[in-house]
Formats: sequence, structure tokens, C-alpha cells
Amino acid sequence: MPALKANQSTWLFSEAPALPIVQALSEALSVDLKIATLLVQRGVSTFDEAKAFFRPELTNLHNPFLMKDMEKAVERIIAAEASNERIMIYGDYDVDGTTAVALVFAYLKPIFGEDRICYYIPDRYSEGYGISFKGIDVAEEAGCSLIIALDCGIRSVDKVNYALEKRIDFIICDHHLPGALLPEAYAVLDPKQSDCTYPYKELSGCGIGFKLMQALHQRNPSLPDPCDLLDLVATSIAADIVPITGENRILAFHGMQKINHSPRPGLKALLVSSKDLSGDSGQRATQKELTITDLVFTAAPRINAAGRIDHGKKAVGLLLSENLQDASEAVFYIHQNNATRRTLDQQITAEALTILENNPDTHANILYQPHWHKGVVGIVASRVMEQYYRPTLVLTESNGKITGSARSVRDFDIHEAIAACGDLLEQFGGHKYAAGLTMKPEHFEEFSIRFEQVVATTIKPEQKIPVVEIDLEIEPVDITPKFYRVMKQLAPFGPGNMTPVFLSRGLFDDGSARIVGTNHLKLRLGKAGQPYFDAIAFNMGELLPSFSMGLSADVCYAIEENHWNGKTTLQWVVKDIRF
Repeated sequence: MPALKANQSTWLFSEAPALPIVQALSEALSVDLKIATLLVQRGVSTFDEAKAFFRPELTNLHNPFLMKDMEKAVERIIAAEASNERIMIYGDYDVDGTTAVALVFAYLKPIFGEDRICYYIPDRYSEGYGISFKGIDVAEEAGCSLIIALDCGIRSVDKVNYALEKRIDFIICDHHLPGALLPEAYAVLDPKQSDCTYPYKELSGCGIGFKLMQALHQRNPSLPDPCDLLDLVATSIAADIVPITGENRILAFHGMQKINHSPRPGLKALLVSSKDLSGDSGQRATQKELTITDLVFTAAPRINAAGRIDHGKKAVGLLLSENLQDASEAVFYIHQNNATRRTLDQQITAEALTILENNPDTHANILYQPHWHKGVVGIVASRVMEQYYRPTLVLTESNGKITGSARSVRDFDIHEAIAACGDLLEQFGGHKYAAGLTMKPEHFEEFSIRFEQVVATTIKPEQKIPVVEIDLEIEPVDITPKFYRVMKQLAPFGPGNMTPVFLSRGLFDDGSARIVGTNHLKLRLGKAGQPYFDAIAFNMGELLPSFSMGLSADVCYAIEENHWNGKTTLQWVVKDIRF
């Protein structure tokens, strides 16, 4: 299967809502029919629903005690404080885990005191994902009798048993899918448990940690309001790509407000110093309202880079910085880690693509080289899928075992496919679209054959083709400043509420089409009698000759603000082009 080009995607149009509902909402809100259509497509059809959507209220957060075991978890923490126990805050080394550890540690430190609380992040290379025996040993040596595990632990049955032998209790705060057997923890907080009736199932790991702190505050209102920590929750929501619906939308909305107006020193230093946001002058970050997308492409990779290249505890240290000077020093090392990560990412991606060029005819991409860096295999899997669109595993060797990451195409459950080969694995876990796995080297060949067979027999033909989801067909003349201003209020955007994608037909470039960067197409698109807009089409440089010939094109795109030299203009981010 050759690498997919920009015009090989399926265009999938959102279902057109009933016109009377759209018209009624348009009149009730005094907004354009097209804006009303976008709202109805997102499940908003009345004035009251629109009010809740545009202005999410913290008072609409669910009662944390609706979550199974929340009462037990709160009572255990209160008992630990009252009896002068020492506790450990334990979390995974990715963004969700490190933000969760920073949030819970920052909240509980004033309650327990500096001498009775510590945090622990496992080493990606010597310990691997999740709870480790070494981490429990460290807790024992430190005199801890309670571990609060964040963004991990739901499948750590043997580790929790090991801790119980040492008389260490666990409170597990996880959002991953449970296995058939739950750990014997003192309390297990995970809305994905089949018998947990909590109304919202899609919280991030950091979000679960927030709900635990919210429950403590609810039990004792004299404690600080944990909503002051929502900038960390918003960062986790962005990085872990959880749906920005329901409770996550409320948390992300208020978290982004804090990030834009009073971020903690670590996040502020990270965002302001990011060249992707600020340019060489360092000014751009102060000129624009930061979005979830900015976190996805700037803060998240840099926080992740600490755990990928060095150690995740460096990220927690940054997030817990109490002043900008300390934060700026921590950011310097984070940026160095990220630069190393980028170099490794590019090298390994190039190697992986070369392998696939020589082995193109498979239903799944299964790539393994023992020398590949464990810290970037997940990123490489995503990059590979951009070129060879099929379920992808990128594996390397670590501590004598083969381990790596999986990424999936639209609507294909890669976790389920891996589970079908679970008897060949040491461990695995994750989500529908992303997972991790570890196996003994002697099982690799059989696993590769079986996994390929599973994918071949379960994947549907339509799942092998990338999809561009289109919200509305519009004309360039429809894109007025007011239209964009109201559309922007549909944010925060993300899964479940994606940035609107529009289709405009019969467009021409005004003659300024050119290649920028490595293979990006810079255009100015419009049609006779209507406005022209700047547009950027990433990795579509091969289409330059068609525009240079004066051909008309149908273009799918999102709209964003471009801030440059003190000016703000609207720019299209092109998703696909057909001539």
C-alpha cells in the first residue's frame, strides 16, 4: 500500500440538522444560521443548552462522591493525616501522570507538611509504565503507609499485593480500562469500572486526581479550592486527547482561562519560552489567547520529553516551581530534552518508513528494531500512520524484552486486537486508539503473525482510508469577523467538539502559491467577487503545479487566527484538496 496523498481521503459530511430547529436557535441566539447549525450538530438546540455550552459553570461539575470508592478514599486520606502517616504520590511519566502528581502533591503538601509527603515517577527504562516494585520499595524505605497512584494502577494486581505485604495501602486513581481482576487496593477510583455509576466516564488521570481533591474540599470546606489547579487539568486533557465533552469541557474551559490569565510559574515559563508559540522574539505568546491546540503542540511534547529522554520527575519539578526564576531554569533542561526527542523522532521515523517501503503489502504496520529509543516509539507510530494509514506497532528492546507503542486508525480498536494476542504478552494496556505492550523476544515472530491475522480479519475496508470530517459547506464571503468571533466561542476544541472544518468549492489561488518549510504549501485562496484568504497546506507541496496551472479546487479547511508582527489575520489550515 503506497503512502497516502492529500487527495486520497474520504470526505464525510456531518448530518444536516432539521432546518426548523436551526432557525429557532438562530433567532433565539441572534446568530448566523451556519453558527446555529454548528451548535445543533454538537447537541445544542435550545437557548439554555447554548448558555451552558458557551459559559460552562463549575457548579455543574458532578458530585465527586458519586464515584465508586470516593468515600473510602477520602476517609483514608483523612485518617492518614490524623495519624501522622507518611504518604507517597505516585504517577506515570507522561503528561497526564505528571500533571496529576503535581496537582495532588501541591494540594496535599500544605495539609500533610513537607516531611510527610513525597512523590515518585517511575523510570521509563528501568521500571517501565505504571506501578513498579521498585517504587513500592522506595515508599517502604521512606516510611510511607499510603500510596496514591495516578493515571496508572488499574491492572497492577501483583504490585498492589506486594505493597499489602509491606502494610502499604493504595488509593488508585486511574482512567484506563480495568482488567478482569481488580487490584486489592483500599480504594479504586476509575469511572470505567463496570459497577461505577459516576455520570461521566471520560476524565483524564489528572481529572480523577482533581475529583479526589474536590471531594476532600467538599468534606472540609476550610481547605483550599482545588479549582485553582485547573490549569494542570486542562493540560492533561489536551495531552491525553480525551473527549472535551461534559465535565471535561467545564474543566478545560476554566483551566484554559487560568492558563491565559494566571498560569502557575512552570506552565508560564514553558509556554512563553516555546518558540512554536512565541517566535524568535518571544512576543507572540503574549499577543494571542492560548488554546487547547497550543497545549497539544507546545506544552505537551515538552513535558513528555522529560520522561522520554531524561526522567519524568523533572516535569513534576517544573510544574511545582513556585517562582519564574526556578521555573525558567527547569525549562532550560526541558527544552534540551525536547530537542533530543525531535532528533530521535526524525531519525527513527525515517528508518521506519524505509522498512515499510520494502514491505508495503500488509494490513498492519509492525516495526521492530532493538536499537530504537523507547521514549519516542509512540510518536513514531503516529508519524508512520500519517504515511501508511493502518494500525501501527513500533517496538524496541528494553531490559531484555520487546516493548513499544500502538496507534490505530479511525474506529479500529487496537487495544482489542492486542488483547486477542494477549497470551503471548507479558503485559499490555491502553485505549481504543493507543496502547502499550511488552513481550519476551521469543514470542515476537508468532505475535507478529497473529496480530496481522487479527487485523486482516477484523478491519473493515472503510477503516483503511483516512477520513476528513466536514461540518459545513460555506462560501468565502460567509467568513466575516463576527462569524469567526462567535465560532471561536465554541472552544475549547478537541475530541467530541472538534474545530469546525468547512468546505468551499471552486477556489483559485491568486498567484502567490509557493512552497514554505520542507514541503508546505502557502496559498491565498478565494473566488471572483469574494474575499481571498491566506491558507497553509501542510505536507502538500506536490500540489503546487496544479495551482500554478490555474486549476480550480474544492478545499476542506479549518479557520484560525494568525498573529504576526503585531497584526492578527484569519488563515485557513487546509485539511484536503481536490481539483
